[in-house]
Amino acid sequence: MTRPASLGRLWRQAERSRAILSIMARICLAGTGSAMLTTAVSLALSAPGIDPSEVQLVLTAYPVGFLIGCLVARPLVSRVGHERAFFAITVLASLAAAGFALTDSMPAWLCFRLLGGLAMAAMFVVCESWINLYADQHNRGRLFSIYMLTTAVAVLFGQLLLEIVGAHSPHLFAVSAATVLLSALARFVSRPWPALPAEQTEPSLADIPAQDERYGVVQLLRLAPVTVVSIFQAGITNMNIFVLTPIYGAKIGLSAAATVGLVTTVSIAGMLAQTPIGWLSDRFDRRIMLLVQGLLSVSLCASIAWLGSGPLPLLFLLFFLYGATALTVYPVAIAFANSRMHSRHMVAASGTLLLLYSVGNILTPGLAAGLMERTAPQAMLFVLGTGGILVAVAACINLRRRPVGVAVAQPCGGGSPCRLLGSGHSIDEGACRQPWAECSGCRL
Repeated sequence: MTRPASLGRLWRQAERSRAILSIMARICLAGTGSAMLTTAVSLALSAPGIDPSEVQLVLTAYPVGFLIGCLVARPLVSRVGHERAFFAITVLASLAAAGFALTDSMPAWLCFRLLGGLAMAAMFVVCESWINLYADQHNRGRLFSIYMLTTAVAVLFGQLLLEIVGAHSPHLFAVSAATVLLSALARFVSRPWPALPAEQTEPSLADIPAQDERYGVVQLLRLAPVTVVSIFQAGITNMNIFVLTPIYGAKIGLSAAATVGLVTTVSIAGMLAQTPIGWLSDRFDRRIMLLVQGLLSVSLCASIAWLGSGPLPLLFLLFFLYGATALTVYPVAIAFANSRMHSRHMVAASGTLLLLYSVGNILTPGLAAGLMERTAPQAMLFVLGTGGILVAVAACINLRRRPVGVAVAQPCGGGSPCRLLGSGHSIDEGACRQPWAECSGCRL
């Protein structure tokens, strides 16, 4: 490989990464408004005099809407494309957020929360499927880590914005709605989304596979079982670690300040680890990375459970390492799955995977909280650690099984299939070890 060719490739990859920054800014704005709204709704529902059954219904509406959003996003993208779909979704999210400022009716709040969950799930499907179409095998993990970092930053910004406005301000809902609306209006001042590669144009109705080709759970299990299990594990962990850790801290006797510090530590660890994990996932077999992440997750859960309320510095260190490990499983698993399938299946697969994620997210809080109440606080770590075990086992299965993937090698620029695999073999991640410049056609 000559130095000019290497520098040219690095420059092209950096340019593709910079091109998505405006999209990431719009995602950050929408996520900030949504995170602020979630906390604001919880604060409002904690006021005295509200029927607990109504509170439960309103809180449940969001994950139900999330499930619906996973199902409706794919047809929307197939009809109007990614950029227009994102605009429509952010407008819907801003209208749903504004509704909270107009009425105190609990039935209306239930509808607004349902629409908010639908909009956020659809936004995730749109963004993740677009990134997977835009990326290639050499930068998919890095671009996905930027996306995950953006969503993590948005959660923190939402809490900071709430603190600035004031937890009891009457303008909380209006500010959150305005923040999401800014994401929609940014379409008129930002550059258009970068064009997708010629061989991966935006899906149209003609590109949508037949019903029996759609990527549901069964197809994904056959293609990449480790991804299915890892996404379910991410649903168990990514949101619920922030919900369950305060309960765990209180039950083991930590002060409120120490408990908040643990939550913040996990959040910061997840953000800091996204970029290096994405960089590593573009250079090593992602199945091995998921195996290591699963083993580390369960080991750290066992260590935290054994430590209990022991020395706080060590407890903070273990929570930091757990956040850096468990909160980065999702992007690695997504990148692995999308390196194994044709581009026309990516939108359908993204919706299915987010559906799995939302199922894990819905099931975990009640199960973990119930076990903690009936047994011991360490039951939370048992639930989280079980997810790590499943990821490690699924990674081993994926490493040992015969590859099932794209039937024809996909050229990356030279137009010819990989000379190591040939045109009649399946593409298996890690099968081609040739450097980029020495392999004229292999995507791997």
